[in-house]
Amino acid sequence: MSTSIAGIAVGAVLAVAILVFGFWGFLLVALFMAIGLLVGRFLDGKLDPRGLANALSGKRTS
Repeated sequence: MSTSIAGIAVGAVLAVAILVFGFWGFLLVALFMAIGLLVGRFLDGKLDPRGLANALSGKRTS
């Protein structure tokens, strides 16, 4: 799947979420999508949890 198609799919899901669930439902769907992205990248081995924690705590830049 190309990044353009993935972007279109994400946009469509978020558009449906805001129409069906309202603003707060939209934010909740976006949050769960972000969590799913992080879990997926971790399982694929493309995300280093220690590096992410260090970057978020300010010990190291990304």
